[in-house]
Amino acid sequence: MVRLDAKPADQAYELRELVAAETGRISAESGRLRSLAVTSGKGGVGKSSISANLALALGRLGKRVALLDADLGLANLDLLLGVTSRYNLAHVIRGERRLEEILVEVDKGVLIVPGGVGMADIADLDPRRQLALIESLSVLDSMADILIIDTGAGLHRTVVSFCLAADSVLLLTTPEPAAVRDCYGMLKVLAFSGGTGIDVNLLVNMASSDEKAASVASRVQMAAAQFLEISVPYAGYVLRDEAVRRAAETSRPFFIYQPGCAASQCVKWIASRLAKAEPSGELPPKAVAGRGVKAFLFRLAKRLTRSG
Repeated sequence: MVRLDAKPADQAYELRELVAAETGRISAESGRLRSLAVTSGKGGVGKSSISANLALALGRLGKRVALLDADLGLANLDLLLGVTSRYNLAHVIRGERRLEEILVEVDKGVLIVPGGVGMADIADLDPRRQLALIESLSVLDSMADILIIDTGAGLHRTVVSFCLAADSVLLLTTPEPAAVRDCYGMLKVLAFSGGTGIDVNLLVNMASSDEKAASVASRVQMAAAQFLEISVPYAGYVLRDEAVRRAAETSRPFFIYQPGCAASQCVKWIASRLAKAEPSGELPPKAVAGRGVKAFLFRLAKRLTRSG
């Protein structure tokens, strides 16, 4: 019997027991949806802006995208996209709303899942309620091809948990020395926590040129190979563009505000690569044990409970 007042240690033990019973079924029910966590080592590198505009670019390429706001501090994706959300995931966790009632359509093929502080509440649920919630959220598997998770910035355990639960990670930096340093710090934590099975891709934002971006990426890749013994593919770069600032002042994503600007063209190129990168025979190690929203949330619940 499940005790609703179970201590964290008891919750972790019971969740492990339930994991043993559920893992095979979840793997068998694995969906095709790919989860992509967008993160950074520090704030101010444009992480949420890239998440929002990348989702829009993927939507315009015919992909169905669910954008999960998992930044427990700011949770400002709705503002960046120029929409308002009355409810968020906390209402679903409390049983006040169904998932379908909190979703907001921001563009053709693009849905936002307002998360915010509600995501952290998953760790406070007893194991069976966690599994029931995961089951209810798995409806997203039939609604989207890609789940983009806009995490918080920095090395907080919750941010790391989101990254390690996702199929892939898009790690952002800018050419600024402090951003590069913190980017490597995040990469180091992910490598030590997730081992060689992590799939981390590097994106350089606010670059003055493609040459500058390539130089930054090369330094990070060389350090990762030499000291962490991992490969970090270069996902691309986004040029510094005045249109990005002007778009933010109008509460509109720059991909919609000025589709032809340099930043929009960069994001479109990255999106086209992601859209074509549906792996066949090259699934990340985590994905072998299950793809889709249910598998992602299952891994997330285990990590949040274990680290709580």
